[in-house]
Amino acid sequence: MSTNRSWDTITRALTRISGPGRRGGDWTTYLCPVHEADGRRHHPSLGVVYNHQKQRTVIKCFAGCSDEAVLDSLGLHIRDLFDRPPPDRRSTPRHHGPAPELALADQALLAAGLTLEAHKQDRGRPVARSRQVAAYIYRWPDGRPAGKVIRYRTPCEYGYTKSFSQARPTESGWEPGGFPRLPFRLPEVLLAVRQARDIYICEGESDVLTAAHAGLTATCNAGGATNWHPDHAAWLDGAIRVWIVADRDAPGYRHAAKVAHSLRNSVTQLRVVQARDGKDLTDHCNAGHHITELDPVPLLDSYYRSPALESNSATRRFSATDR
Repeated sequence: MSTNRSWDTITRALTRISGPGRRGGDWTTYLCPVHEADGRRHHPSLGVVYNHQKQRTVIKCFAGCSDEAVLDSLGLHIRDLFDRPPPDRRSTPRHHGPAPELALADQALLAAGLTLEAHKQDRGRPVARSRQVAAYIYRWPDGRPAGKVIRYRTPCEYGYTKSFSQARPTESGWEPGGFPRLPFRLPEVLLAVRQARDIYICEGESDVLTAAHAGLTATCNAGGATNWHPDHAAWLDGAIRVWIVADRDAPGYRHAAKVAHSLRNSVTQLRVVQARDGKDLTDHCNAGHHITELDPVPLLDSYYRSPALESNSATRRFSATDR
């Protein structure tokens, strides 16, 4: 009898839903239960492999479906990818002194059933040249351009990868290079601070524009989840309520905790929320959910949420998330 509990659980569920897998090299491939469950003929694009060292099963949809979506279609959870539950702060005692406390963001990840590891999907080799798909202008408070983030897309065997570069303005035009630490859409953010309107902090520019299209004031920092800095937080000093929208993964939760920590003493109320479906705010909206249906992030929201405004009904217009 196999002792690889996670492998048995995942492959049994996939065989029941998608039929037998095909063995080839290290991977066993199945029809993806998310996008290949229509009964038509497909080339199986969901790979499954067992990691003996980590005693866990890895699933990877080479067409881009998230692990969470695949597991949900099978009636399973992230924890089912592991032979044993991921370690928490009470396990693995040290020989020298007590076990270290897990960071709050990591405790939140475990509470949400997410892995502490950041997984990057293998899209295979590039099949065409990268091309620019967007450019995001960062501005000074008076509207002058301060820098630009350029987004590229590279077609690969299994979907595409994204990459970014930065540029700064000069007298002769834009040249490659970084620029000052300014929040995206800074003039709009400063106006929202003055008018005591809610501000949303996302992980990337595309989510900020999604929020803006919904009529909200939103911002982010250049450079992704690891590059939030107190310099960004200083521009939000005096805001009444800030909503931090965490991507539903390890970098996203850690980014949200870092942002919340930097703002905890400078804004009246903080909320830390996440998409009800999908990974980020854009996924949430594309799934048909309203902004009011963002869900609190376990532990992070309750830890950073200030009770200062709880008794003021005028501030509770987003009551759907106040649970």
